Amino acid sequence: MIDLQDVHKSFDGVEILKGITTRFFPGKTNLIIGQSGSGKTVLMKSLIGLHRINKGKILYDGRNLPRMRFKQLRNLRREMGMLFQGSALFDFMSVLENVMYPLEMFSSMTRKEMEDRARYCLGRVNLPERSFALHPSEISGGMQKRAAIARAIVLNPRYLFCDEPNSGLDPVSSLVIDRLIKSITEEYNITTIVNTHDMNSVMEIGDNIVFIKKGYATWQGSRQELFTSENQDLNEFIFASGLFKDLKKAHVVLHPELYPSSQTGAMPSDAV
Repeated sequence: MIDLQDVHKSFDGVEILKGITTRFFPGKTNLIIGQSGSGKTVLMKSLIGLHRINKGKILYDGRNLPRMRFKQLRNLRREMGMLFQGSALFDFMSVLENVMYPLEMFSSMTRKEMEDRARYCLGRVNLPERSFALHPSEISGGMQKRAAIARAIVLNPRYLFCDEPNSGLDPVSSLVIDRLIKSITEEYNITTIVNTHDMNSVMEIGDNIVFIKKGYATWQGSRQELFTSENQDLNEFIFASGLFKDLKKAHVVLHPELYPSSQTGAMPSDAV
């Protein structure tokens, strides 16, 4: 579990994060959503220690990241996996070598043990063995994402951070990556945090969603609770498109018991 308590972060006197208090749970896909410029990326970088916060606590199962010394922070980072927006695979390495790289940096395994572990992780993300010897430029974008996930989990992390994991992917590949992240999270009881703009991901895997607006965490709940939220800013963000407006209207029809005002035929006030 990662627990944030009154987290503030400023740059040159401009406050970006304004007292964020929230919690990310193990075994669940925890999504951070919000408009561009809301503070999502600064929050993600603060969570992994790339930004030092000005005030507050970031507790990793009780361990306060801002107070950690270099050795403690290094040990914590060994418990983290990171899936970057552009996959960030090394072009000069094969897929297998990319996945082995964190093991070479942080483990004392033999070469054979590292290769076996990397092969297992690549198999876990359903990459065919024929792709292991290829370079990233020789495989599709979706396969690159899967290879990057394999690299992110090769050290068996307790915490997994995913920055826009579906960026650049078609809808079918995006769904595959979403479901893969969710299944790995549940299988290994990882505290997974996903920074995303993709509303399809929100509806598909949003076990715990934190909505950020102008540096404040203004709402938190599950994807099911999105439909009955009375938070106007959240509704304007989630249900901005015609498709998602229709989705909410359908939800009202299918679950009238959740919307008392619908008993009279009226739409609830937040059903945009």
